[in-house]
Amino acid sequence: MNVLAAGLASCLVLTLGACTVGPNYKQPAVRLPTAWQAPAPHQGSVSALAGWWDRFEDPALVKLQQLAEANSPSLEQAIARIDQSRAELSSSKADALPSVTANGKYTQSSQTFNVGDQSLETTTAGVQIGADASWEIDLFGKVRRTNQAARARIDKRIDDWHDARVSLAAEVADTYAQLRGCEQLVDLYGQQSKSQGETARLTGISARAGFSAPSDAQLAEASAASIRSTYADQEAQCNLLVKSLVSLTGEDEAAVRALLAPRRAKLPTPAAFDVGSIPADLVRQRPDVASSERELAATSAEIGAAVADLYPSLSLSGSISRGGGSRSWSFGPTLNLPIFDGGKSRATVRSKKAGYALQLGTYREAVRKAVLEVEQALVRLDAARSREADADRAAKGYQASFEANDKLYRTGSSSLIDRESSFRTALDAQRSLVTLRTAQVQYWIALYKALGGGWDAADRAVIKPSTGVTQP
Repeated sequence: MNVLAAGLASCLVLTLGACTVGPNYKQPAVRLPTAWQAPAPHQGSVSALAGWWDRFEDPALVKLQQLAEANSPSLEQAIARIDQSRAELSSSKADALPSVTANGKYTQSSQTFNVGDQSLETTTAGVQIGADASWEIDLFGKVRRTNQAARARIDKRIDDWHDARVSLAAEVADTYAQLRGCEQLVDLYGQQSKSQGETARLTGISARAGFSAPSDAQLAEASAASIRSTYADQEAQCNLLVKSLVSLTGEDEAAVRALLAPRRAKLPTPAAFDVGSIPADLVRQRPDVASSERELAATSAEIGAAVADLYPSLSLSGSISRGGGSRSWSFGPTLNLPIFDGGKSRATVRSKKAGYALQLGTYREAVRKAVLEVEQALVRLDAARSREADADRAAKGYQASFEANDKLYRTGSSSLIDRESSFRTALDAQRSLVTLRTAQVQYWIALYKALGGGWDAADRAVIKPSTGVTQP
């Protein structure tokens, strides 16, 4: 009781409404490495992260990104959550203002009197109007803390929207890269299918003429059938990727296929950029990390709101009414002093503090995960880049070996088994090269995403104009 009285007296001395209890939030420090451990990519030119897909030198990819962002249900949901948070803030702000309600009443009554043999009836009517007003003064900052939490959650929702944009852009680009790599494999299998089909035809003629063993004809036909099956399966995989792009963009499939057609089987070319030397920059570059930090700020403010419930509350109320030729009014303060609630209020404070500790762990985990994702992307990209030259030499060498064995087989100087073995080796090498180059583009995309896709905290004020959502 003495503590509560002292707190109330202090606040009154500082003027009404000037005291705010609870912790004042400060962004926590997170231990991070001072530099990236994996080698950073350098290709001479350096480009900004923002709008990174524009630098892939691929108009089809740029258009797909525009369509996806314009038609994404996930972005629409994120915008709706921003609107919801803004409405909650407006509601919270209203708690700090007086409320006034008007009321009116109309009554009519009749009464019958018996006077001797006569019955008399009187009718009366009355009108009463009035108004009631109340105002709870924010003595200990409960409303202010609630408003702080609401504002932090608006920032969080905006960060979530940007995070959804980053994820969507990465998914579209990754699917697009997979499709172009898939088309290259389709072309590869198509060429090999024609070659194997011709070999099977010639071997069949030779076997029927008695110049080759029947087993050679069977082997050649089996090899041709195998590559045809692989070709059909690869085509199906490409069709599935096209349908994924249709789903991501919300466009008609025919329109998407028409958009994709001009650059068929051409992998996009990522532009180099500066990764930066300080992992701590991730805190400012990743919208998901920033979102987690804003939720932490909100949970901190909620502690203060809960602590304020331990202290007295002061409200002013008044009313005025007029009716039937008379007037009445009343006005006065009401002081509510919490004495006993079975420990409910203090339990709420402990719960809010535990919620803050939980969110602090979530925030630190998000930062560590962000660093890990960048390190992993750097390692994978560096490994792919270092392997590409050798993979290219291997593919060319095995292809030259196969062409030589094919000529020897056609002149009768080599067996079909040797030719088939050489063919399989060359095919595997070419497939590995296509897969590696596709993966390299995917690793670039993963690195863009891991670094936040060009987002910055200043982007909280940048919302699509068509949504009508603006920063308060």
